[in-house]
Amino acid sequence: MLYSTATPAAKRAAFRERLASGELLRMPGAFNPLSARLIEQRGFEGVYVSGAVLSADLGLPDIGLTTLTEVAARTRQIARMTDLPVLVDADTGFGEPMNVARTVQELEDAGVSGLHIEDQVNPKRCGHLDGKEVVDEATALARIRAAVDARRDPNLVIMARTDIRGVSGLADALDRARALVDAGADAIFPEAMATLAEFEAMRAAVDVPLLANMTEFGKSELFTVEALRDVGVNMVIWPVSLLRLAMGAAMRALDTLDSEGTLGPRVGEMQHRAELYDLLDYQGYSRFDSDIFNFSVVRD
Repeated sequence: MLYSTATPAAKRAAFRERLASGELLRMPGAFNPLSARLIEQRGFEGVYVSGAVLSADLGLPDIGLTTLTEVAARTRQIARMTDLPVLVDADTGFGEPMNVARTVQELEDAGVSGLHIEDQVNPKRCGHLDGKEVVDEATALARIRAAVDARRDPNLVIMARTDIRGVSGLADALDRARALVDAGADAIFPEAMATLAEFEAMRAAVDVPLLANMTEFGKSELFTVEALRDVGVNMVIWPVSLLRLAMGAAMRALDTLDSEGTLGPRVGEMQHRAELYDLLDYQGYSRFDSDIFNFSVVRD
């Protein structure tokens, strides 16, 4: 009922423990608090909050237009709705190293278990678009050092994302990843890797947890969880997938409504009211007030 029964500190400690175990954690991207609860209900190990999803939710492109305040507020709403660890996209940290420090503490207060800071030029752009620019190594390392210094809970995972693979190649990405780990990064997110062999090379280059981004329509092939596990990946995200699926369903529904004047043909594709009420835990609220849940929902 209401929010998560686990404290942010407990979720962070559990996240650290599972990462240390070497298992692979599946972290679909939530596009709102309700979808985060669904991810947990369906048995996944974590929730991802994508900067691209947050900007799209505001009707904006993913080009660095969202603010720290917007990201922290929406992330807080998502993180408090699930017992799972939440990993959030913190873009470039929203500014210079001092801004990065504030970003870390704001997101820590929002209840996240981890966040990643990238090495793109600010303002950034989608990691799977051409024409990206990355900062020099000194600037990238300063961001990570500021993030590590700013956290108050040592279990908060500070992940470094590097976009350099798509700018100057794999060799530079490996070198950048090693330097980021030396600067204090707890995990590495190598963006836009092209092959499983590249993930395997990254695994050999660093001894911290590794994340794979399986976004559709991007630079990476959509490898299976099993294939990524076999090359040593520890976390997999599908950042925009649920939003894309939901919006695709909404587009088809609106087309049906426009052409037929009814959504009758689409009812079988909808989440049933009983399923929604179960996800919202209507029955749990009856412990406080029996007047709230005093009915039954019949499924045909």
